[in-house]
Amino acid sequence: MASKESRRVDIYWQTVLQSTLNPQPENLVTNAQWDLLTGEPGGVDYLEIDAGGVPALWAMPHGTAHDGPALLCFHGGGYVGGSMFTHRKMFAHLAKAIGVRALSIDYTLLPQGGVFPRPVVEGVAAYQWLLDQGIPAGRIVFTGDSAGGQLAITVQLRAREQGLPLPAGAMLISPWTDLEMNGESLDYNAGKDAIFNKQWITDMAAAFLNGHDPRDSETMPLHADLRGFGPIYIQVGDQEMLLDDSRMLAKHAQQAGVDVTIDEFPDQQHSFQMAAGLAPEADDAITRFAAWARPKLGITG
Repeated sequence: MASKESRRVDIYWQTVLQSTLNPQPENLVTNAQWDLLTGEPGGVDYLEIDAGGVPALWAMPHGTAHDGPALLCFHGGGYVGGSMFTHRKMFAHLAKAIGVRALSIDYTLLPQGGVFPRPVVEGVAAYQWLLDQGIPAGRIVFTGDSAGGQLAITVQLRAREQGLPLPAGAMLISPWTDLEMNGESLDYNAGKDAIFNKQWITDMAAAFLNGHDPRDSETMPLHADLRGFGPIYIQVGDQEMLLDDSRMLAKHAQQAGVDVTIDEFPDQQHSFQMAAGLAPEADDAITRFAAWARPKLGITG
């Protein structure tokens, strides 16, 4: 049974859903306030920068080296919401647990013209900027939740196409990978998912694609050639309508010879890791990510 602390995620998503479907001027909680879910990690400094023309935010846990390994982080939000600020604390928890800095980017959202491929292009620009700082690809791990989990794969695809080396691996939180809406969990978890409905997911996919074919390998990881990719670790809640997105990606990557780990957390919602610092399930998930990532980044001890 899920902890009462993790139920904050359920309540928040239900509140956001109502404020999104029926917005009112007096709404105090909106889709721009994901950070309400997350405990402050402490011992972390933050710095806003320009990363190759992309607004970005460093989360720098005390004691981490400026020339050490780094995470490149892509926030979720269906390309219509979220920001480097809404996810600041969650990615800081992850960075602190691993012992590295984390760079979160503020890619362009749909209301500002962020249709495909703009967020992907901006992700590659930020990755190139990290490499230009002298951080080798083998010391960088990508991470992202939901739409950000999709970007953590599609940015790699475009980076490889441009001749850039691939990162050491990717940590994906409830990644949104099925833009064709083929997953059976869209139906059997419809009454359990606290945030999504099928029409909403369909509309977000169509808006992001902006006429592009969802079967194009550049837009949908499930149709991409993932051979040569670094290890992938996927975490997902079993209450999610997007549960099969994670399962299908894991299978597709494994068939391409990629080292894949997937953990399904019982009684958990979409991006439940946002409750890090407050819910034991989220803290456990962060701890698992850290144990997986440290050896990939050459961190010992």
